[in-house]
Amino acid sequence: MSKHTIKGRDLIKIGFSEGRVIGIALNVLADKQYKKQSKQIKLNLLAQILKYPETFANHPDFAPIAAALLSAKQQSEAEKNLPKLLDKPLDFAIFGSQFIEEAALDQMYVAMKLPVTIAGALMPDAHHGYGLPIGGVLATENKVIPYGVGVDIGCRMCLSVFPLQEGFIKSQQAKLANILTENTRFGGFEVFDKPMDDAVLERTEFLEIPFLKGLKDTAFKQIGTSGGGNHFVEFGIVAITEPENGLNLLPGQYVGLLSHSGSRGLGAKIAAYYTALAKKQCRLPKVAENLAWLDLASQEGYEYWLAMNLAGDYASACHHHIHYRIAKALGEKPLSMVENHHNFAWKEQLPDGKTAIVHRKGATPAGKGVTGIIPGSMTAPGFIVRGKGSALALNSASHGAGRLLSRNKAKEMLTRAEVKKHLRQHGVTLIGGGLDEAPMAYKNILHVMNAQADLVDILGTFLPKIVRMAGDGEPE
Repeated sequence: MSKHTIKGRDLIKIGFSEGRVIGIALNVLADKQYKKQSKQIKLNLLAQILKYPETFANHPDFAPIAAALLSAKQQSEAEKNLPKLLDKPLDFAIFGSQFIEEAALDQMYVAMKLPVTIAGALMPDAHHGYGLPIGGVLATENKVIPYGVGVDIGCRMCLSVFPLQEGFIKSQQAKLANILTENTRFGGFEVFDKPMDDAVLERTEFLEIPFLKGLKDTAFKQIGTSGGGNHFVEFGIVAITEPENGLNLLPGQYVGLLSHSGSRGLGAKIAAYYTALAKKQCRLPKVAENLAWLDLASQEGYEYWLAMNLAGDYASACHHHIHYRIAKALGEKPLSMVENHHNFAWKEQLPDGKTAIVHRKGATPAGKGVTGIIPGSMTAPGFIVRGKGSALALNSASHGAGRLLSRNKAKEMLTRAEVKKHLRQHGVTLIGGGLDEAPMAYKNILHVMNAQADLVDILGTFLPKIVRMAGDGEPE
């Protein structure tokens, strides 16, 4: 090796940081006019460029080295001003830890290191998500985290209970399957030829928030429809077990209609837009970058809060349209309706009296006396519940059984034949659906409910019998 040759480690010894600037410097000094100069002369020259990059910013040969150094310096200064994570996560309650994957726990530990975090809790259906894990509950101080809310803003459950006996489903199976097919639309492309109008479409937010102006047409076209993935509309058997249920229902069995869906394209676009804004304004270390927040005192934070609430109300309207259409086709009026949502943020008072922004990403509100429904899978019961108001859980409970297998794992491990057999054994008719939503891809809902016995009282159950999901034909 020539005594004039400089290696990357030589540059590191004189203070250069590892990275692209070393490659640029070596390329410049490999030019024939510098090639024959001694190693020490070249190192002395590089040391001067490193110390005073501004002086060489317009040099005909050394400008690329100077530019790379200045860029690295600016990035370093910016990183010094990043919000710092706490050294240790704040303590938080974990319910059903034996059922929760390590990746979800790791995400929650990161969330509990945010400097804006006040409190948190993890529900027994928790699994890995973007930013905050699904099943994560996080309280912050006047800050809202778009990915702490989630992409499907205001996703919810809605249950209608009809004055029909259990035997009605079995005797009218073909009719009920047809009613579901005719009165529901799923996925990104299915819409009704004539969507129903709704007051939510006349909200002033569509006019006052610039970003929302272009979303009203999408909202109108998709209203009354359901998303893909784990969203469903299904007939099943409701069994009310508690006399004092607050639902105006006597103990006994009824026919129920249960739907699960969210705010469709409107919510997804709001989530994407304001998450990008949050990441731009609140640059966090890489491990926490999806937990970037917006200050509610800022214009962007205020806009997101309004847009989030609009998306939540829109999701509710979608469910009400679904239930109205199906009740009309049935020729029945529901005796009672239970509705609750997740993927949302609420302003709430914590047990210590402090007001906080409580994010429930895939977690059900379970304040004292608050009713809701926690679904299982298409072959396992869901539970109609009343919250106990647990301070440890930040007035929350699970939003379902939670995934046992990721979508990809379910497709790899399960076969169409075994899913069909499983459904047949449980007397369930499935319209649409796919292997990624097979019942075996979900945790045991009984284990999940046992793990949150201190969070909710059970008022009754819902057992699915005819299920409609995105996609046509048999599960794949």
